[in-house]
Parts: sequence; C-alpha cells; structure tokens
Amino acid sequence: MKDYYKILGIAKGASEEDVKKAYRRLAHKYHPDKGGDTGRFKEISEAYQILSSKDKRAQYDKFGRVFEGGHSTGSGQDGFGGFQWGWQRGPQEGFDEGSFDFPDLGDIFEDFFGANQGPADLRKGKDIEVELRIPLEAVLLRREERVSLSKFVLCSRCQGVGAEPNTKVSECFSCRGAGQVQQIRKTVFGSFTRLGICPECAGEGLRPEKPCNVCKGEGRVRGQEELLLVIPAGVDTNQILKFEGKGDAGKRRGKNGDLYARITVKPHANFKRRGDDLYAKTQISFTQAVLGDEIQVPTLEGARVLLQVPAGTESGRVVKVQGKGVPHFQGLGRGNLNYELEIHIPKKLSRQQKELLEKLKKEGI
Repeated sequence: MKDYYKILGIAKGASEEDVKKAYRRLAHKYHPDKGGDTGRFKEISEAYQILSSKDKRAQYDKFGRVFEGGHSTGSGQDGFGGFQWGWQRGPQEGFDEGSFDFPDLGDIFEDFFGANQGPADLRKGKDIEVELRIPLEAVLLRREERVSLSKFVLCSRCQGVGAEPNTKVSECFSCRGAGQVQQIRKTVFGSFTRLGICPECAGEGLRPEKPCNVCKGEGRVRGQEELLLVIPAGVDTNQILKFEGKGDAGKRRGKNGDLYARITVKPHANFKRRGDDLYAKTQISFTQAVLGDEIQVPTLEGARVLLQVPAGTESGRVVKVQGKGVPHFQGLGRGNLNYELEIHIPKKLSRQQKELLEKLKKEGI
C-alpha cells in the first residue's frame, strides 16, 4: 500500500494548505519538462489527488484505499494506481469522474511561460531610480527639482524609427508583420501554445532595410537629459515618487521606462521630524516656569508664533502649537509643532537677584 503522506513528505495530520504547498514544491521539482522523473511526478500527483479531497482522504485514512468511482490505490492497468490519466471527457459533462483535477496547473506552467499572462514588451525602456536630497524646510510647499540624467534618449536622426531617413521599412520575416510569434511547450499534459513578442523585431512587426547610422537601428542613443520634477509637499525620507515615461527611451518607438525618485530629507539644525509633527527645544526662565508666560518661538518656515507656557511648568515639558508642522502628503492640514521647554538656571547672579532668592528661600520656594 502506498503511503501518500510519505510521498508528499508531510505528517498525517497536515492541513489542506500544507498538502497544497507540498504538492506544488514537489511538482515543480519533478515535472518532466524540467528534467524531472515522470514516474515520480505521477506518484506525487496521485497522492495529491487523494489527500486534497476530504472524502477520499477520509477513506484512505480509514481503509488505506479509496473506493469512490471504483478506483483504488493499487496498481491499475494504466500504471497509475487505478486513476485515469489525461483529459478524458465524460459523455455529458466536463471531465469524467476519474480524471485528475489540477487547480494549480497555472503555478506549474508559470515556469515555462512566465508569470505574466501577456508577453513582455522587449522594446520598453528600462526604469531609472535616482535619489533626491532636499532640506527639511523644502517639504512645506510643492516644489520643482531639476535633475540631469544620463540615459537612453530618442535618436534625433531617425526620430526613433531605427531606419536611415528616406529608406524603406519592411515587414519582419519571422512574424510576417504581426509582431508576435507562437511559443509551444510540450508537457505531460499535452502541448500548450501562447503568443509571445517576436524577438527579431521586438514586437514591432517591421525591420528597417537600412539601420540608422547613428543609433544602429535601436531608435535611441545614450545622452544627457534635464528634467524638472514636481515634488509634492509633505514628502518624507525613503518615500519613492514615480514619474511615468521619464526613464530610458524605448527601442524603435517602444514605451519609455519610468523614473523613480527616492526622497532623502536632510537633517535640520533646530527641528526634528517625526511623521508630520515637528519637535524643537527652547529655554525659559525660572520665573516663567513658575508663574507661566507667553513667549514667541520660531517655526520651520521662519515666522514666529506665540507659545503658552503654563504656570508650574517642569523642565522637559512639551507644549504643542497646532497646525505648524509638516503638511500631510496629498492631504489636507498639517501636523503640529512641539516645543520642549528647558528651564534655564543662571550661573551668575547679581547681588539684588541673590537677595530676592534668599527671601524666596525663606518663604519656602
């Protein structure tokens, strides 16, 4: 009797998800089209067919075999433990009751055709990533940053066509102008066909009779380009902004890549940022701390605002000024400005100050 749990390398109490994960892992490893063992692959698939079904698994756990549909775990004439292998249709409905049900075929065939359903555009330009270092005060308003990039740019001689001016552009011989070719993969399940980008013409369907002397038929050349990038207010360190179509130019008028700008906000001498809130420190006198006061403090933009010092303030207390922090990124409003109050203790006192403090001392203050 076959031990299906051992075949999949799982414990008897394994969950449905564990069964599926084990099957996927082993199916990828032993698939014949990847150079695996066909017999081992069929054995793994047989084990999955039983253990992935609640009813069949219950029968197998209780009796060591499956009776549903007359199938058993013994070796049948088809050499597959009684299961019918292939895509056999019943007389009235889809696949007959003995056929395999593979809900994860897409996971396996991704290895042969790629994860994307559509073919990749071979003409598309590559994406570019740059770092923008901006001062903290720059995040308060929307601003423009000028950058100079070394990248692929449109060929000025052929305007991206890839052909010498006044020369013919012919139909691609490989794809007959369609820009796509059939890709066929043979598997144990049969042959599968899909359309892919023609590698000869990169999906354009056309080939220049005489390639451009400047770009050698690519339609693009290496060059320097200056860009003016709009940076929204409220950006923060490690935030990435996408500028569509500002990356490398595509081959022969293919789609441009994108530009990704990674933001780094430089530290400020007086203000620290935490989210959209700003933090700073200011000193107050002993009498201001005891009696309370209203003082002026600077903001990040350079203006001054009134800060209320409550009576009985201890050193280290933080007082908030609403709406004077960093603007919320692509939203309304701003964070807050928070000032930590430090009580200044003078090192030198005048005679009059000492006398006053001595009187306060006698009063118990």
